[in-house]
Amino acid sequence: MHPALTALFMLLFILLCVLGVLANAFIVWVLSREWVRRGRLLPSDMILISLGASHFCLQSVGMGNNFYYFLHLVEYRRGPAWQLFGLFWDFLNSATFWFGSWLSVLFCMKVANFTHPTFLWLKWRFPGVVPLLLLGSLLVAFIVTLLFFWGNHALYRGFFIETFSGNMAYKEWSRRLEMHYFLPLKLVTLSIPCSSFLVSIALLVSSLRRHTRRMQHSAHSLQDPSAQAHTAALKSLISFLILYLLSFLSLVIDAVVFFSSESEWYWPWQIVTYLCTSVHPFILIFSNLRLRGVFRQLILLARGFWVA
Repeated sequence: MHPALTALFMLLFILLCVLGVLANAFIVWVLSREWVRRGRLLPSDMILISLGASHFCLQSVGMGNNFYYFLHLVEYRRGPAWQLFGLFWDFLNSATFWFGSWLSVLFCMKVANFTHPTFLWLKWRFPGVVPLLLLGSLLVAFIVTLLFFWGNHALYRGFFIETFSGNMAYKEWSRRLEMHYFLPLKLVTLSIPCSSFLVSIALLVSSLRRHTRRMQHSAHSLQDPSAQAHTAALKSLISFLILYLLSFLSLVIDAVVFFSSESEWYWPWQIVTYLCTSVHPFILIFSNLRLRGVFRQLILLARGFWVA
């Protein structure tokens, strides 16, 4: 790839991450201010502030990791930076996937209309257990991080064995570890929250179809508040689903096809990997009435400042 294109993709990656960091910081700031003012948070706000904080930290760690790796390629593998960045990244990435899945479940519980006793019980119980679910997600992320750390530490030790003994079988061994340990681990740990996300969307679609048929039979307008709530929730979740699956697939593919910083596709691949954490906060902002209102106020203040 031409050096100019490499520089362009690097700048796009920086711009994407900076915008994502600012958007996530905005979500955390608005909801933290609300928390201080009222002394409590709604279940939806708890998930949003957790998701915004995890996105913010994940992108910050990702930017630091990428540029340290790009600028210090040799020292990256030899020093503890590789394991340290991996430790934080694995924890934050796992927590982010779980927080996103709980947000989709909450949307489903608030909007979907089913009369099954189990669903009604879950709809009644879910808001009250959100704090426990968030803490449980952190515990799961911690366990997943330990599993990834064990594999990364094995790679780290194998690198030094190769360095000092001249064993050239290290690359073959590391690829086998990627394929037979890291790939199944990613598939298992990420498929569970992703499955709950897909189930939530399927339930919302089913609920919307049932509601639409009832409105048609009763000759009511299809644009009633319930249908509009279904449609708004589905638009937000489907937009997130596309980014969610893209991030999921990029992590799985990364275990199969490793892009080093010397590869011409390194920076385009990093853009794909961090696209979800950069774009999703803007979806959250524009789909939330309070966040959207504060965001518009800031835009108007900035416009007035520049005009003045």
